[in-house]
Amino acid sequence: MTSTLDRTTTSRGLNALFALALLLAAYRGFRLPGDWAVTLEAVSLTDGFHRRFLVGTLLHPLAVATGHAYWVFAAAAFAVLAALLGVVAVAFARARHPGRKLLVAGWLLLPSGGFLFHEVGYFDQVLYLLLFVALGQLPRRPAVASGLLTAAVFTHEIAALTVLPVFAVVLLRRFPVRSTALSLVTPIVAELAVLTLPASSPGAVARLTTALATADFTPRADALALFERTQSQSWQLYSITEVLLCVTPILVVVVSGAVLQRLDALAVVAVAAPALLAFAGWDWARWGFLLVVNFAVVLWLSPALRPLPLLAAAALLAYLPLPYFDALHPRELTAGQVFPAPWGSRTVNTAPQSLCTVSEPPCASTFSRAIARPSPLPSVA
Repeated sequence: MTSTLDRTTTSRGLNALFALALLLAAYRGFRLPGDWAVTLEAVSLTDGFHRRFLVGTLLHPLAVATGHAYWVFAAAAFAVLAALLGVVAVAFARARHPGRKLLVAGWLLLPSGGFLFHEVGYFDQVLYLLLFVALGQLPRRPAVASGLLTAAVFTHEIAALTVLPVFAVVLLRRFPVRSTALSLVTPIVAELAVLTLPASSPGAVARLTTALATADFTPRADALALFERTQSQSWQLYSITEVLLCVTPILVVVVSGAVLQRLDALAVVAVAAPALLAFAGWDWARWGFLLVVNFAVVLWLSPALRPLPLLAAAALLAYLPLPYFDALHPRELTAGQVFPAPWGSRTVNTAPQSLCTVSEPPCASTFSRAIARPSPLPSVA
């Protein structure tokens, strides 16, 4: 009787913690989708784009019918976020061990929780939603799961360094090497095709720019410029070394945490893989966020959790900030706080003065100057 009562009390306490964590994450990071994200949501295969086209292609008929109305893209972005939060809530509810429930609630309480709400409209959320749905299809429908990961590649090419490694870890734990290879071959071939083909056909950017001229939001020319610039040209806009320096503190924490959890080598690689995105663009805070996401997902999928190393990693990650886009900042709970932007604002600044402040991981001065310079952003954003 006492044991049952204790379990009930613990369950209620954890449920309350989850609800509080979710509310705090939403409070700290909620905003309307920014014009950068909305512009990329308009990119479609129909318009001649060969990367990041899946979402825009699905939205294309409705977007054209409404004159590329902002609400079409915003509604899609919030639908994806709501679905992702639903998956998180179901995972929390179905967890039998209190440690796994704490893992979910703790991830929301960390800066990563607010960042999740802040990056609404970014394709990262679609990638992880497709991953979670794909994992739900295993082991009964491995072909469907493989198809969903292929769809992730067509959503954004960074699937190769985010969700595909996690998918490979799960496959190798559940299936023989041969079956794993068969499930991975389609998304890998799709990834190679996406990276080999030109990002867009000639004139695609100009045509979409013309089509968006009458839209009720301000299209981001620098977002569309991604599809006309080579990776070599993008590397001239920022320092890979300095982005790596900014990402390194988070990388060290999550990799150390994974090793202390006694994860196998492939799982540790899956946790660390997003750090390689430093070679793709300068969104170091976003890459740091993806490192924390992969860390949490891989831990969730692991057979057991070691509490002390996990608590140590959480304490360090709580200290390492994830600065927001568009010169915005997480909302604080202190009395009399003046928000840096109106609640739900989607106002953007093309080139914030610097993403590196005294409260953030140290970045070299040249990186700060690169961000301050009003030049197009690099190829992955």
